[in-house]
Amino acid sequence: MDVFTGLVQELGTVEAMEPHADALRLSIRAPRTVAEAALGDSIAINGVCLTVADLSADTFCADVMQESLDRTALGRLAEGDPVNVEPALLPTTRLGGHIMQGHVDGTATLQSRTNSENWDVLRFSLPSELSRYVVEKGSIAVSGTSLTVSAVGPDWFEVSLIPTTLRDTIHGALPVGGEVNLEVDVLAKYVEKMLHPEAQPLEAKD
Repeated sequence: MDVFTGLVQELGTVEAMEPHADALRLSIRAPRTVAEAALGDSIAINGVCLTVADLSADTFCADVMQESLDRTALGRLAEGDPVNVEPALLPTTRLGGHIMQGHVDGTATLQSRTNSENWDVLRFSLPSELSRYVVEKGSIAVSGTSLTVSAVGPDWFEVSLIPTTLRDTIHGALPVGGEVNLEVDVLAKYVEKMLHPEAQPLEAKD
């Protein structure tokens, strides 16, 4: 199983999108990541774990199946869009975020952005099937970025982002109404399963 930490390593760019009958070949320009990548490696793009199918000097390609296009926001990308890029965790890598699998649980939209001098507060919609896994001061992955929930309501949650996060991820330029991928903390799902084995499991999105 590939693991990620939610610490975005590079802000990449969508170079090309080549549609097929039931899939999409996505080309991402990410020079720093590509310099250490190999065919078959796992790289998360906006929080979705993809497999490197081809490499060039500063670009890699990955095939996205229809299931992933239907259940994540990858299908709404366009050429030139920025994306969060993170290669899979190595045994020697510092774990600075939280454990993520690159399996998207749902999508959300940015409802509002409140600017302050030193940070921005972003409020996102919260799908009802995910709300039980989201708690104040807990972790959530938003388009592959490990973030701390600063406030939560019945159908929304907020995160407070420092300048570094705003500069180095897609969240700095995300417009109101922009769509993001969500992955809730996998530990919460395991705890729920142990306490309530009869509960309907959360359907995996990717």
